[in-house]
Amino acid sequence: MDTMTADATAPNDIVADVERAAETLAAVRREVAKKIVGQDEVVELTLAAILSGGHGLLVGVPGLAKTLLVETLGTVLGMDMKRVQFTPDLMPADILGSEVLETGADGSRMFKFIQGPVFCQLLMADEINRASPRTQSALLQAMQEKQVTVAGQMRDLPMPFHVLATQNPIEQEGAYPLPEAQLDRFLLEIVVDYPTLEEERQILFATTGSEQGQAQAVLTPGELMNLQTLIRRAPVGDKVTEAILSLVRSCRPDDESATKDVADGVAWGPGPRAAQALMLAGRARAMLNGRLAPSLDDVAALAKPALRHRMALGFAAKAEGATLEGIIDGAVERACG
Repeated sequence: MDTMTADATAPNDIVADVERAAETLAAVRREVAKKIVGQDEVVELTLAAILSGGHGLLVGVPGLAKTLLVETLGTVLGMDMKRVQFTPDLMPADILGSEVLETGADGSRMFKFIQGPVFCQLLMADEINRASPRTQSALLQAMQEKQVTVAGQMRDLPMPFHVLATQNPIEQEGAYPLPEAQLDRFLLEIVVDYPTLEEERQILFATTGSEQGQAQAVLTPGELMNLQTLIRRAPVGDKVTEAILSLVRSCRPDDESATKDVADGVAWGPGPRAAQALMLAGRARAMLNGRLAPSLDDVAALAKPALRHRMALGFAAKAEGATLEGIIDGAVERACG
């Protein structure tokens, strides 16, 4: 029998809380569906990233409702949302804020800090790869520490604080690859694909008619933070824990558990944040589906979103046609059976 490990509370004490949370999250998904047609997996993964207390990177071609999804989630989750359109000329101060010199009525002069858009609960970084590395790095401290340093002074960000960034994978002109350190700050990389035929038919009628659905708030920021705390209390089975560790470690080319395709094809593998992402997002995905504890299926479903942006193929593997998705699929099969 698979034993459970709970961080703070015995499973029996949180069953009722999880049941109530599942009902609330079902209401959240219904409200999101008023604006977003289909894309169930994308919505689920984005919610899992937020419920885990992390950030999400939405990757997809233009016109797939990435921006609309972020705006809708901000409304439904009751969060103060701000949007920054990343461009090559965007400067760190445009995100963080800056100090300006003010002159008082008595002639005295003093510096006053003007907050940038990062001082919000949900920051939408639109087309994040269009900004220079210097500007992208301005988000590193905010994403990891939930605070920023401006003019030598540390300033706390509102809580909760989440970044949902969008990235266009097909336009390379005027774009800068995200640094590995920043990619690692994103809990999940979420690929947004084209809708199915039936979904696109629904989109046509939903967006070109005289009436369009309006999403309503379901949660407050405080209630969202309570759900995030509940996620961390959820039990995790030993089999799931071992599968996560086995999966992450087997994707590192220098680990003794690495197979030949990993050792020869992967330039660098995922660090400990990948295991943390799988553990937290697995709990969140379970709760989104009305379950108390994550399963091996959750680990398998989250493997690519949690791992692919934390790995890189070597030149030889690329030349031979290998893909990160194929390597991760093999590692999942070995770790999760």
